Amino acid sequence: MTGRDGTLVLVDLADDGVARLTLDDPGRRNALSLEMSTALASAVTEVLAAGARAIVLTATPPVFCSGGSLDDLLKPEVPLREMYEGFLRLAAAPVPTIAAVCGPVVGAGLNLPMACDVVLCSPSAVFDPRFLDVGIHPGGGHLWRLSRLVGVQGAAALILLGDRLTGDEAAARGLAWRCVPDGDLLDTAQALARRAAGRDAELVVRTKQSLRASVALSDATAAMELELAAQEWAVSRPGFTERVAAIRDRIRRGAAR
Repeated sequence: MTGRDGTLVLVDLADDGVARLTLDDPGRRNALSLEMSTALASAVTEVLAAGARAIVLTATPPVFCSGGSLDDLLKPEVPLREMYEGFLRLAAAPVPTIAAVCGPVVGAGLNLPMACDVVLCSPSAVFDPRFLDVGIHPGGGHLWRLSRLVGVQGAAALILLGDRLTGDEAAARGLAWRCVPDGDLLDTAQALARRAAGRDAELVVRTKQSLRASVALSDATAAMELELAAQEWAVSRPGFTERVAAIRDRIRRGAAR
């Protein structure tokens, strides 16, 4: 069973450089099947090759993702590792990525928004890991990603105790960046993606690389050296002096009025 037009992930790459990827298998509540994971990985590769400068991940309602496909668990066709390919390809994307979560996101489905740089959600969102309820251990780096966002206690509450978070609660606890009304969710995600896509693409990519690398550091001096190398690269690029001079002149003209 596939999406309504035979495609599990709908791809829309706009002229502004924003790619929107939509999980589109509502009949199976956008379950993270092998086919869905493969389709997502292919979609990410496709839009990056086509020049996408930001990616928005969303889903056809009413469920964002119901988790790993139970059919695939009952009759495994491939090693579990291969089921991770979709969200890992998203996590590895060099451009900014935003998840727009409305409706429930369950179990392994949480790996999808957590693979993105920024998570937006609506009040209708429900974040419900539920791994232990079906007798399976979390996978794909789920515990690592979750504990980095909500802390060890939060991860324990969600995974071990079976707690779950609404959209408002997720934003309050760091699992999402912002909770906005359902009708505004996609527009908000698209607007943020356009801001990212409208910036210097090479600089955005390099800054995302530095952000990822700095998270693994525990020493302020090492972090400073990491950023210093990137700053030196930035100021040495062609056109840097002209851009700064133009900004300075605009500020001076504005102050003189």
